[in-house]
Amino acid sequence: MIWFRPASSNAPSDPHQRPQQSEITNKQSISARENIYTIPNLLTVSRIIACPVLGLAIVDDNFYLATGILIYAGLTDLVDGYLARRFKMQSVVGTILDPAADKILMTTLTVTLAVKDLIPIPVAAIILGRDVLLSLAAFYIRYTSLPPPKTFTRYWDFSIPSAEVRPTTISKVNTGLQLLLMGTATVSPILPVDIAVPLQALQWIVAGTTVWSGASYLFAKDGFRVVTPAAKGRPPAPPPSPPS
Repeated sequence: MIWFRPASSNAPSDPHQRPQQSEITNKQSISARENIYTIPNLLTVSRIIACPVLGLAIVDDNFYLATGILIYAGLTDLVDGYLARRFKMQSVVGTILDPAADKILMTTLTVTLAVKDLIPIPVAAIILGRDVLLSLAAFYIRYTSLPPPKTFTRYWDFSIPSAEVRPTTISKVNTGLQLLLMGTATVSPILPVDIAVPLQALQWIVAGTTVWSGASYLFAKDGFRVVTPAAKGRPPAPPPSPPS
C-alpha cells in the first residue's frame, strides 16, 4: 500500500508564485556583501602594519631602515593597484583601505619627522588637521549611507559596502607631493649633500596643496558615491558641509 503525505498548508498552490518577501530580503542581504579578503587588500593592510615600525625607526635615528620601509610601502601601493585592476579584484572596502593606509603612513611620518625637527611644526599641523577633518567626514558619510538597520556591528562590517571614496585630482597631486616631502625629509639625514633650501620650498608647497585638497573634498559633489541598493536610481547625496 502506498501512503501519500498530505500537502503542507504552507506550500504555494501556484508553482509560479512569487517568492516570499523574506526570501527576497535574504537574497538582497547576501548580494550586498563582497569579498574583502583579496591580495590587494592584504598588501594594503601590510602597509598599515609597517607604519609603527617606520615610526620607531625614525625616532631611533635608523634612517636606513626607515628608507627601506618607505620603498616597501611605495612598491606595495603600486602592486596592489595593478593587481586590483588587472585581475578585477576591486572592492569598495579597498577604496577605503587604500587611502586609509596612505593617511596612516602620512600621519606616522608627519609626527615622527616633526619630533626630529625634519619638517616644521606649522606644516605638520596643517597636514594632520586636514586628515582629522576628512576622517570625521568619512565617519559621518559611513553612518548616513549605511542601509538600515544601523547597528554598531554593521557599521564596522566593511563587507557591507555603503559608499566609496572618489579622490579628486588635487588630492592625488597632494598625496604625491606629501609622499615626496616625507620621503625626501626621511632620507635627508643620510644624503651626502645639503638639501635644506629645496626641502624648505617643498614644505610650503605641500602646505598649500594640503589646504586646497581638503577644501576640494568638502565642497566637491563627486567626492564620494553611495553604492547601497537603496540608493540606486537617485543621485548621490552631497558631502557634509564643513563645520562653521
